Amino acid sequence: MKNMKKVLSAALVAAMSFTMLTGCGNSNKTSDTWKFGGIGPATGDYAAYGIGVRNGIELAVNEINENGGINGVPIEYKFEDDQTDNEKSVNGYNALKDWGMNVLIGSTTSGCSIAVADVSSQDHMFQLTPSASSIDAVKTDNTFQVCFTDPSQGFGSAQYIGDHGLATKVAILHNSSDVYSTGIYETFVAEAANQPFEIVADEAFTDDSKTDFTVQLTKAKEAGAELLFLPMYYTEAALILTQANTMDYAPIFFGVDGMDGILGNVDGFDTALAEGVVLLTPFAADAPEAVDFTAAYEAAYGITPNQFAADAYDAVYILKQLIEESGATPQDGIPTICDKLTAQILVTSFTGMTGENITWSESGEVNKYPKAMQIVNGSYTLFK
Repeated sequence: MKNMKKVLSAALVAAMSFTMLTGCGNSNKTSDTWKFGGIGPATGDYAAYGIGVRNGIELAVNEINENGGINGVPIEYKFEDDQTDNEKSVNGYNALKDWGMNVLIGSTTSGCSIAVADVSSQDHMFQLTPSASSIDAVKTDNTFQVCFTDPSQGFGSAQYIGDHGLATKVAILHNSSDVYSTGIYETFVAEAANQPFEIVADEAFTDDSKTDFTVQLTKAKEAGAELLFLPMYYTEAALILTQANTMDYAPIFFGVDGMDGILGNVDGFDTALAEGVVLLTPFAADAPEAVDFTAAYEAAYGITPNQFAADAYDAVYILKQLIEESGATPQDGIPTICDKLTAQILVTSFTGMTGENITWSESGEVNKYPKAMQIVNGSYTLFK
């Protein structure tokens, strides 16, 4: 973690005129409009995430423009498909920069966000990722998160299982080659030591072996695990639920935000198998505070918004608030915009679709808490 990440005192803010001349990076393009860029997988295995992010940003941008823009300045928006590939994500960033982007909302997944941050930091481009949850995604001075972090998900999951007495014997299955899955796994195991349940099976797989989980499931079943913790994406989780069903193994399946998308986004998956799945997520489409957003999203795109759409929607409104409160303008240029928004986000509290009184630490990590949801009758409902 960086030392004193993003700490801009009043004296530094007062010195912005100097930063305009000497800001980090070589991107000094200015514009008469706000140009928000987005990056994520619109195609490929994890398209549900990227499409949700793309739509969430678009919906918020359209709403803001219809209401006069940000301080009277309209927003332009462009999205690049990275297919969850780090190199393509960086290429998408460069294409957006050539287009004139002055703020980045992306990338969507942790690995891609980390790759892009290595480049965006050189340009001193303000980067707000809606859904990357690894703490490494905010390792540079210009990056911040909207989605709660991997450590908080692992810690929160272990606490929730213990506090609610969901099981006395727990098995874990995680992707040891994935930074997202591993980050959650590590804090889950650490906190599990403080909880009234026993980890009776601790199994892993890699990206090269994520099609057959029968060995791991057999070990969990034979160990008597009443709950299977799955810190992973929905594509792998769907396979695990399918294979567990063929083995007549029906523990409580407990996932995290990457599980959001398991309903209706996996070809050939019987979504009835997801009935009863519990997951931690900061958003429920049927929550009272989400009624208007959900209705607008369904009207625009014909589907119910997932957590990724809600986080991206919030990201745009977070930027709107930061810009208004900091006095940033497109004419400031990329480095100075980054400086102003960085200073402002550290003293900002935001309430949106995915949390109340959301704040940010000097490290760039977001401070908010997930809710537990359960899939009941094919939809998400608050759990217990």
